[in-house]
Amino acid sequence: MTHDMKILTETELRRVVHLDPAAVDCVEKAFGLLATGKVVMPPVLSMALKDANAEVDVKTAYVPGFDGFAIKVSPGFFNNPSIGLPSLNGLMILFSAKTGLVEAVFLDNGYLTDVRTAAAGAVAARHLAPKTIRTAGVMGTGVQARLQLQAAHLVRPFERALVWGRNMEKAKVTATDLAKSLGIPVEAVEDPSRLVAQSQLVVTTTPAKEPVLSADWLHPGLHITAMGSDQDDKNEIDPDVLKQADLVVCDRISQCELLGELRSALAAGAIQDRNSIIELGDVVSRSHDGRQKDDDITFCDLTGTGVQDTAIATFARHRLEKTDIGTTISV
Repeated sequence: MTHDMKILTETELRRVVHLDPAAVDCVEKAFGLLATGKVVMPPVLSMALKDANAEVDVKTAYVPGFDGFAIKVSPGFFNNPSIGLPSLNGLMILFSAKTGLVEAVFLDNGYLTDVRTAAAGAVAARHLAPKTIRTAGVMGTGVQARLQLQAAHLVRPFERALVWGRNMEKAKVTATDLAKSLGIPVEAVEDPSRLVAQSQLVVTTTPAKEPVLSADWLHPGLHITAMGSDQDDKNEIDPDVLKQADLVVCDRISQCELLGELRSALAAGAIQDRNSIIELGDVVSRSHDGRQKDDDITFCDLTGTGVQDTAIATFARHRLEKTDIGTTISV
């Protein structure tokens, strides 16, 4: 007996999946289910290929209540631009949660990962940032710098934004792009401390291996989402930020201990009591209240989880049901 399987390219996926409120809600639902303890999510399979200046991550999760589960492979080969190829690519395979048969192969080159990563930032902003945000700041000038502010603006509309990057010219281009997409004033700043001082929400999106955000810059009412550290040699945030924060939230504590900013804080001795740390799913499911006061300093450590991949892959499949987009083959 044969069954039908869909194959879609990045171009085709971009026609049906966008960073919109529905995508954010789907990822939020997955985080809430993660808090139930019924999700099966193995540790990240991560390979650092130092000889090739590359890394490969494999993530997956079975989420009860979702009718499929995804396995996502994300290679990053950072010498590729020198030969005219992109650094990042990858794919997602969606399996039926009932039969285990392959339902779809998404040759997305990391596009779905970009959307689900930004959606997680929106979930963090929705549940942890102050109710009113006048200014949001982003540290970084890549794809996620743009997407994270677009995602945050969906759930916490702000009046202006600031951008900082090590390369000021790239920061100016990012600011111009964001001003166009958000329809608000966006300024590139040379001093990252000024960005933090003027913002109520800051997202860090860099591949830094040394902190780019200092604990000396913290102020009441600030929320920080850090999503750049997804390997054990990365570190965007001064460990004392986690020490001084009123609330530290992780997408997955066991994962952040190995790959995220929590790892750096534990190594530096800035975090002594792990029991004070909660997971984003705990806040989404309301088993924890999250931000207690307007002037709290809150911090969220996002390393990217398999539940997000399963969420966005099943979301994509449902968006495709009433279209003829993609190639269907019988296997």
